Order: sequence, then structure tokens, then C-alpha cells
Amino acid sequence: MRASRLVSLLLLLQARGRMTAQELSTALEVSVRTVYRDVESLGAAGVPVYADRGPAGGYRLLDGYRTRLTGLTTDEAEALFLAGMPGPATELGLGTVLAGAELKLLAALPAELGGRAARARDRFHLDAPGWFRDAEPTPHLAALADAVWRERMVEIRYRRWRAPREVTRRLAPLGVVLKAGRWYLVARAGEEPRAYRIGSVLELTVLDESFTRPDDFDLAGFWHAWSRRYEESVYQATATVRLTEAALERMPFIFPPAMSRAARAAAGPVDNAGWRYTAVPMESVRHGHVELLKLGADVEVLAPAELRAAFVATARAMAGRYRITAD
Repeated sequence: MRASRLVSLLLLLQARGRMTAQELSTALEVSVRTVYRDVESLGAAGVPVYADRGPAGGYRLLDGYRTRLTGLTTDEAEALFLAGMPGPATELGLGTVLAGAELKLLAALPAELGGRAARARDRFHLDAPGWFRDAEPTPHLAALADAVWRERMVEIRYRRWRAPREVTRRLAPLGVVLKAGRWYLVARAGEEPRAYRIGSVLELTVLDESFTRPDDFDLAGFWHAWSRRYEESVYQATATVRLTEAALERMPFIFPPAMSRAARAAAGPVDNAGWRYTAVPMESVRHGHVELLKLGADVEVLAPAELRAAFVATARAMAGRYRITAD
């Protein structure tokens, strides 16, 4: 345990440069006193660790010192090969880079460790897109990813769901996110970052102008907060329905997760006729009509009146279409 911590401390200093005892303590999840002892141990082992005193001080390695020690455990090596994601890497234009890195990693690892790491790719596979969904064409993904990496401004012509359908935006791209098989660009148009579906980018121009990425921007944190707000904002209306127990059980398999969770949580007890009453969130009457039709005769819409009227019209049209005539 201590040997692993010493390796981690050494690699932290090598990767980040000067770090205070408190910063090392936080990163390693140990006390400051333990950091002092570990630094002394590294020095005794011949590692050139120096302490700079003063407000801007901290520990650092002698300039030019590099260690080839990786400290990779078997589990860590296997995890690296699992994290490769060849499909998404190829979409980002990094397929050959990833393949080259894996070959170098395999060559550097001991034979037994390399064999176990390579077998992980043979036994585990990540398929990001959801079922029954073709991959979305994203011809501008690689160029946008490159702009993110090089901190270059971009101008896009973008298709959105509300009018005007096509807009032009000048953006500072901060990151890309893969969500359920769909790629999104996180970018700042003004002061606040927003998310744009990359499959909806019609034209892209990478500009010569650069921008400064905010030091405190956290891509994962932004995406988590934004996606929750997005899910909550989408469902602006509610349908009151009664449905069978079988319909309630099918919901998780045919409805969007947020819609299914809310409807199942709001469901009342089964009545004498075998029905359960619940409230189903929906984006609009049209959206609710499309989604609830999936439940067929196992659901009855009670409100709003406009949605019920849409179901009545559909039922009459289908009855007319499939009317059985007597011989």
C-alpha cells in the first residue's frame, strides 16, 4: 500500500510540477504528516525531490528528472484497454492514434501483464448506441474535436427544432460528449456554455481566432447538470390516464426513462376493474399521442381533452381502415 502511494506521489510531481503538501495530501487522501514522511522516503531512495519555501512554495522534482516507472497493476492495465472505445475514437479521428498507443503499451508491459491486458479487449466490448437506432452521421465531429483541442473558435450553421429552424452561431468549443450514441458539442456562444447536437451541424468553419478556455470549467459537471435540466424542461405537459398493470410494466421498455419513472411513481392502486390511474409527463399533445399509442388498448386517456380527442380520431380512423365486412 505504501509503495503504491510513493509511486503515485512521484507521478503526481512528474505530471503536475510543483505541488504543496496540502495538495498532495488531498490528491492521495492521506494526512499532511504522511506526505512529509513519504517525501523523505523518496529522497532517501535517491529521487531528487526539493522543497521550495514561501507562499508560492511546494515540492517539486529536479528539472529534467523523469521516471520510466508507471506502477501499472494488472487491474489498471486491463482497465486501460477497456477504456479504449475503438468506435468512438475512430469517429473522433483518433482510431490510428489509439491503435498505435495500445501497441506501444503492450510492448512496454511485462509479458504476463500484457497478455492479461490484451485479453480484456477480447472479452469485453462497449457498444454505445441504443437498440434499434442507426449511427447518426456526424461529418463535422473530427474537425470540432480538433477545434476543442486547439482552442479555436468555430462558426456553425445549425438545424434546431424550433423556428427559425436554421441558425448561424459563432462558438468557443469547450468539449464533446457521447450520450447514448449521439455526439454533442459543449460550447460557449456568449458567457454561458450550451450543448449542441453535432448531427444537426449543417456547415462548419474553423476560424483562425483562438480563445482562452476557462480554468474552472468542468465538462463532466456541466454535462450532468445540463442534462438533468434538459430532461426536466422537456416535459411541459401532463396526461391523466388509466391503464392496465401490463401497460405499466411495459413502460420502461418503450418510454423515455424520465417519462416512465414519473408515470410509474405516480400510479395509484389497482381498482375493481383492474385499472390503475396515473399522470404521464409529455412534451406536447402530439408527443403524448405518439408515445401513449404504443400501449394500444391497455391505456385510456382521460385528460387533457385535446389529447383524448386525438385518440378518438385515431381510433375511428383505424376502425374504418380495418372494418370487417360481412360475406
